[in-house]
Amino acid sequence: MSKFRTTELSDAQFESNNLRYITVKSNNLKGRGDLSVFVPSDKEYSDLPIVVLLHGVYGSHWIWSQKTGIHLKMKSWIEAREIEPMIVVMPSDGLWGDGSGYVPHYTGVNFEKWIVEDVINAVVELIPQASEKSKLFISGLSMGGFGALRIGLKHHDKFTGVSGLSSITVLEEMKLFVEEDLEAYQQSISENISVLKTALKHKDNLPPFRFDCGVDDELIEGNRTLHQELKKEGIPHIYKENPGKHEWIYWETHIKETILFFNNLL
Repeated sequence: MSKFRTTELSDAQFESNNLRYITVKSNNLKGRGDLSVFVPSDKEYSDLPIVVLLHGVYGSHWIWSQKTGIHLKMKSWIEAREIEPMIVVMPSDGLWGDGSGYVPHYTGVNFEKWIVEDVINAVVELIPQASEKSKLFISGLSMGGFGALRIGLKHHDKFTGVSGLSSITVLEEMKLFVEEDLEAYQQSISENISVLKTALKHKDNLPPFRFDCGVDDELIEGNRTLHQELKKEGIPHIYKENPGKHEWIYWETHIKETILFFNNLL
């Protein structure tokens, strides 16, 4: 029995480059949500790992594929046997304002549960190569890095590995990018406003995680602070700085480090 009132899956005869498209009606969104899904070619695959890849502000489900060609890269890396076959699911964030922050909102729309529950359930239900046995990973850029790090560490029972690129590290940094009032993002649970607070609350159960940032990125100081505070607390993690700014060429270049990190955890 479906976990959704309605689902739509693209027709294979019209798909290309291993991309499939899903729309489901989500109780958490109080409406419909969209997913782009990279699925490795071999139909005999089963129980494939699932990488949830979150976008940043202004974007949607299509942006990772159409700005970085991640689906083409995954196909190439799999064919070259650099990585094991994996599914990559790229959901919209819920399309609230300039960006939902992937957090619950006071209106009752829960953008966190959309990712943790609905996105994964949709892939397991509609993509034959996935199953409830599939290992789960989560990553994202900027706002999506905040979502990935916070959600991945909080829901450590679900995720085998977590990674963030050029991540917002505290919810207040959303003001650098969005026109919506920060009051709309206010949280009653302190761990929802800070990656560090999430890590501290769950420090005894954290999955392996990493994050990186460009040295000329406006979010670099937040990433450095997070790294130093995690070190101070003795929380294992990987942190790396690279040349680059808050821009697509950085994410296109460095997403491979994240995928290799996940591959090494399989």
